[in-house]
Amino acid sequence: MSSGNGVLNTPFELVTSLGFAGFVLLLLAMPLAFWAVSSQSRAGLVRLLVAVANLLFTAQLILRWWQSGHFPISNLYESLCFLAWACTLTQLLVERAWPSPIVAAAATPMGLGCIAFASFALPDQLQSAAPLVPALRSSWLVMHVSVIMVSYAALLVGSLLSLAVLVTDRDQALELRSSSIGSGGFRQAASIANGGSVQLQSVQLSTNEQLDSLSYRTITVGFLMLTVGIVSGAVWANEAWGSYWSWDPKETWALICWLVYAAYLHTRLSRGWQGRRPALVAVVGLVVIAVCYIGVNLLGIGLHSYGWFF
Repeated sequence: MSSGNGVLNTPFELVTSLGFAGFVLLLLAMPLAFWAVSSQSRAGLVRLLVAVANLLFTAQLILRWWQSGHFPISNLYESLCFLAWACTLTQLLVERAWPSPIVAAAATPMGLGCIAFASFALPDQLQSAAPLVPALRSSWLVMHVSVIMVSYAALLVGSLLSLAVLVTDRDQALELRSSSIGSGGFRQAASIANGGSVQLQSVQLSTNEQLDSLSYRTITVGFLMLTVGIVSGAVWANEAWGSYWSWDPKETWALICWLVYAAYLHTRLSRGWQGRRPALVAVVGLVVIAVCYIGVNLLGIGLHSYGWFF
């Protein structure tokens, strides 16, 4: 049986079923992650659930690609599913650097929220696959939109880790010994009395120091990808409309997002801010991404809007 636009219903139902299965797994993973944090236990089961959910999202995107005939990132439903996939993948990569349940507790709600919004909040007409409009029939679609979405995922996860810095060990003074060496530990030089030799010894970083380091590195990667995405979007806009920048609402908010995270990196690299003060800037970036990605799209304004309310 075929739908009105010639797309088979059965693959569409399978696409939505895969998304729903991933939603269920993340819904199970989230309380387990918070329980692991409170009980100070390992979160191996949580990582397994998130990994399986990521595989389901991968299968969902591949099936949607086959169903629609184009890269599955052309409407709000597809981009939300892609963002859920990118968020869960980023979470798994961050947890590989530091396998702590705090990472899962901070990051899992983002992937869960994306797939829940795509599966339950969007009307059927925004979930259905449709042929690409002429402006999107370009090789720049994959380059620009996919890079932007992956950058959003990295920035969102990094910002959530910064939020965790603000709420973890709030009564404890936060004095960071490093912001870029990674999460393995901190090497401190100790002078030995006999002979004046110097010996390096490892000092374990605290929870907040680990979170701050991971947040900083994740946001740095996301910022670099956002820069590439904005530049590629400007080149695509020039090819499609004859102008590199038109101050479209989406472009304006993407620039605001870039400026917020540029300020975050500036405060860390130039002013030496660490810990809670740059974390506040990252949380502001979290709000800006929400407005840029969801708010502008759903208001139905500008060239980048998917439309819904108006």
